[in-house]
This record gives sequence, structure tokens and C-alpha cells, in this order.
Amino acid sequence: MTKRLGVLTSGGDCAGLNAVIRAVTLRATQGYGWQVFGIKQGTMGLMSRPVEAVPLNSDVVDVSLIRQGGTFLGTTNRGNPFAFPMPDGTFLNRSQEIIEGIRALKLDALIGVGGDGSQDIMYRLSQQGGFEYIAIPKTIDNDVGLTEQSIGFMTAVDVATEALDRLQPTAASHDRVMILEVMGRDAGHIALHAGIAGGADVILIPEVPYRIELIASKIRKIFASGRNFALIVISEAVLTEEGEKVIITDHSGKSRYGGISHYLADKVSTLTGAETRYTVLGHVQRGGQPSSQDRLLASAFGVYAVDLIAQGKTNRMVTWQNREVVEVPLDEAIQSYQAVDINGSIVHTARGLGISFGDRF
Repeated sequence: MTKRLGVLTSGGDCAGLNAVIRAVTLRATQGYGWQVFGIKQGTMGLMSRPVEAVPLNSDVVDVSLIRQGGTFLGTTNRGNPFAFPMPDGTFLNRSQEIIEGIRALKLDALIGVGGDGSQDIMYRLSQQGGFEYIAIPKTIDNDVGLTEQSIGFMTAVDVATEALDRLQPTAASHDRVMILEVMGRDAGHIALHAGIAGGADVILIPEVPYRIELIASKIRKIFASGRNFALIVISEAVLTEEGEKVIITDHSGKSRYGGISHYLADKVSTLTGAETRYTVLGHVQRGGQPSSQDRLLASAFGVYAVDLIAQGKTNRMVTWQNREVVEVPLDEAIQSYQAVDINGSIVHTARGLGISFGDRF
């Protein structure tokens, strides 16, 4: 029987989303003879009337798509449909509109590519609407539970690593301490992985409390050894030494992390006397061409998700575990947040290389 399959991307963009859409489309159309519809702007497209969706086939998702960053379907990371902000300042439950949108498209199943917040919303919608749903994890933060890796993470790490590669010669040329602030929300995975790969001297992550004096001591030892520069990587969600968040509030009142590197640069410069500069990498980590690893992961996830639907399975999330794609219950994945394991092998590797987390002499 010919199925009608929908696919959408939700939450913040990242590298590898187009590769997922391509994989879903090719597997469904060529492998099973199904029809595929790409839903525009995530759940916003399902709330629109008429529903904003486009038919997908091999002509639409040609091979050039796998190289493109972002998502050609568009996405949104604002407007929880269960409490959707209205112009008058009130909040409206618009979840039923999304369910009606799925029915209007006559979809037999839906595949959603998103992070933990998006997947929680989609899971609640599937329970309310009774439709078949398969989740694919994506986020540069790599904090989705029960998967070793999410789409977009390795590209973000590559970008941050390259930034360190570029900052190091400038640091050496000017006898400076260079601080790189990276994204990651409340998890320090990007800072940890890029810090090791980029040869950082200090890595600061939200999971490990630090002391400024210990960071300064590390830098003084580096300069005393004869090296004239130092590199620090700091995750955006790291607190001040006093335990306060450093956030930025925009004109609409929405707050986000940002500015901890400025705070740290002032402290380090004062305590060490070293000229200190900081760089906030920001959204550069989310854009651009996906790495080969993210392209491969996205392709494997997309194919596996379609196969799960063919098997009649629902409310599952595809994950990467032990070098292969497997499935886990979606509700368990949502409940399992993945922060950095401070006793894990990656942190152990960093410490073994002499990298400081600002928590030990």
C-alpha cells in the first residue's frame, strides 16, 4: 500500500538537516514507492491554512542537497504549540491545529528532526493526535539522551577546532591569551571535544565548577615554561566564579547565553598581566557545509527512520550506539538528558594531556 509520509525539521538549524531530508525521501520513494511531503517551517507549516508542504522526490533532493547547510524546508525554534504566544500577550493551545494539519495532508506517518525540546513537543502531539511518529535527533549541543551523537554536533566541533587553529598563530605572534567562547547550551560537549582537538590549555564547561586563580596559575606556568601564548575554550553556559549566569536580553525580552568570555578575559588579564583577547564564535558553528561524518550520520538516520515506519513501529527515536544505528523508545530518550560525563573517557583524555578545567592545581 502506498503510504503518505511527512518530514519536518524543528528547532534551531544545524549542518546535516538537508542530508536527512534527502535520505528520508530517497528511501521512501525509491525503496518503498511511497509519497513524501516536506513540511515547511516545522510545526508552523502544519498550523498554516492551507498547510505549507511540498512534494519531495529524487529530482527535488538531488545530490547537491547533501552538501548544503541549514534546512531548505525551513524551521522554527519559537512558539510552543501548547502555549503559543499571541499578539495580545496571551497564550493559546494550538496543538489541535497541528493535528488537523497532519490529517489534512492525509499522512500515514511523520518523521521529525529535532532536539530534545522539539521531540518532547512532537511526542505529546503524537499521543494527543494518535499519529505514527519517528524521531531523528539533531543538535550541535549533543545533549539528546540515549544517543552517542546527534546530527550537527561534529560539524560544530570542526568549526570550533578550526577557530582554535586560526587563533593560535595570532596568540603566538602577540604574546596573548586567546579565549574562544563556543555554543552548547547547558552542555559542554563542543568545548570539550574542540578543546582537545584544537590543543587548548584550559577548557571550561558547565559541568565542572572552576576557580579563576587556578586558571591564572595554569597560564603563569605556561609562560614561565617559555611559551608565549595560551588558548582557553569556554562554553557559553559556564557561570561566573560567583555562580551567576551571563546572559544577553534582546529587544523582545528573550534571553540567551553570551558574554562569559568577556568576563573571563578581564579576570585572567588582571591576575596574570597577560594581554587577553576573546572571540565569541556564535552561530558560525551551526551554518555551512556539513562534515562528512554528519552527512553519513544523517543519511543513516534517515534511511533507518523510514524502515521503522515500514515495520509498523512508532514513537521511536533512531540513535547512534556502538558504531551502528539502533532504535529506542522516544519517551525514554526525552527523559534522558546527556550532559558531559565528568568521569568519562573524554574528560580523562583531556586531563591526561595536561588540560586544565580550572578545578585543580
